Parts: sequence; C-alpha cells; structure tokens
Amino acid sequence: MLKKLIAVAMFAVCACAAMAQAVRLEQMHDKVVLVFTPHPDDEVFGAGGTIALLNKHHNKVYIAIYTNDDKGSYDPEMTRERLAVIRRAEEEKSEAILGTPKENLIWMGYDDGMLEYAPQPHLVEQTTEIIRRIRPDVLLSVDPGEWYTRWHKTDHRMAAMNTVDAVRAAEFALYFPNQRLQLGLQPYKVPEMYFFYPAENEANYFVPIDEVMEQKKNSATAQVSQFDPAEQKYRPDWDAKDLKATEEDLQKMQPKKDGHPVEAFRYATEFNEE
Repeated sequence: MLKKLIAVAMFAVCACAAMAQAVRLEQMHDKVVLVFTPHPDDEVFGAGGTIALLNKHHNKVYIAIYTNDDKGSYDPEMTRERLAVIRRAEEEKSEAILGTPKENLIWMGYDDGMLEYAPQPHLVEQTTEIIRRIRPDVLLSVDPGEWYTRWHKTDHRMAAMNTVDAVRAAEFALYFPNQRLQLGLQPYKVPEMYFFYPAENEANYFVPIDEVMEQKKNSATAQVSQFDPAEQKYRPDWDAKDLKATEEDLQKMQPKKDGHPVEAFRYATEFNEE
C-alpha cells in the first residue's frame, strides 16, 4: 500500500511539473524574467544564450548582480575602484549584445568575495524585495554547482543559497512585513526556477542555443578584462589573434548534446518540505 501511495505521489509531482513547464523556457513570449548572478559575467557564461533567446521573444529580462567583481585581476597596477568601473561598463555592453537594456540591470553593490560576510538578514531582505518588486514569471539563478565551486567560489555558493532563501521568504507575508507596509510590496510566489552552472548529475533541463551561439560569444568577449591578456595586464580592447583564440576556446568549452551547443540548468517549480 505504501509503495502504491508513493508511486501516486511521484506521478502527481511529475504531472504538476509537466503542466508548469507546458511552454519551454526558450520559447516563452511576453513574460517577466529575473536573473540573479554572483558577478557581472556569470549569467553570460552560464545562461547567455538563453537570455538572448528570451530577449528575442519579447520577454522583459532583469539582471540582478550581487557583486561589483572588483578583485579579479592579476594586474599589479589595477585598483579595486578602477576595476569595478571597468566591470560595470563591460557588463552593460555584454548584456546589451544579448538584448537586455541598461536600465534592467540591478546592481546590489557588494564587493567581490565579501558576499558571505554581508549583514544578515539584510541580504535576504534585499533580495526578497527585488523578487517582490519584479514579480517574475520565471527566475534564473546560479546553482551551488560542482564541488570545486561549492568549496572555492564563496560568492557563487552564497548567491545560490541566498537567492533560494529569498524565493521562500518572498511568498510569506510575515517575512519582512515592512516591505508591504512601507513599500506596498505584496508577497509573491515564484512559479518556475532554472539554476545555471549545475553539477552535471543534477542538470535536468537543456536549452539549445545554436541560433544565438555567435551572439553569446560576442557577449562573453565583451568582458575583455575577464580574459588573458587583459586579466594579467589590463587593456580595454582585443588583439585580433587573441580574440580569435578566445572565441575558439569558448566554442570548444560550450556544453553540447547530440553535437549541438546547449546551456544546462537544474529546473524546479517548488522546494520539497519534509
């Protein structure tokens, strides 16, 4: 009897997920999409093709960027202040190539590598406010990912966990009631979530990006300071030879299924409570 009940429950969960996912992510039109990214570049590398497709199909895409990425340079003459300005300009250019307007970028303002030490519960409250304000039909966010990322990428794991905490908080009125009283923001339950950079064994959704692969490469290489030689000694533009080599590397590194470039996600409609 127990096995039968479990089977029925599993069937119901699968059926609900299938109904919720009746329209594939990359085929959605006229929806509101909210993307959370640890640094200005992660959403491009992890979901840039998908973002390009969403913009192409007239969805309204917002990008919430946790940190200013002000430390990732080996250039001994670089300063944190200068690097933050560079990263911001590159992100705006990069997202513009994907079709996301500058005014849809939300800068949360944390320093690189310090997200884990941000005041709590302020970080969850800030993220909850963004969710309640934007009220997305679909939310994309970074996944804790592979073990290397979980142990060594502090901003990644913190952004992943904090976003999930905020998704849960956003739907309950008793979390941060000041947002309703002072800002007029009502509770909101996120219908669908897609997490990029998943561990390989946890990826359960793949978006084909053949038609926008070139667009994704152009968007990625707009982040000049993230690549050599500019990462070692900053320069604002590319040498033609270096650019070609980087584009070839990006093409090779892009995950593929059946020979076609794809972006991998962990898809969820809600979280299990036991």
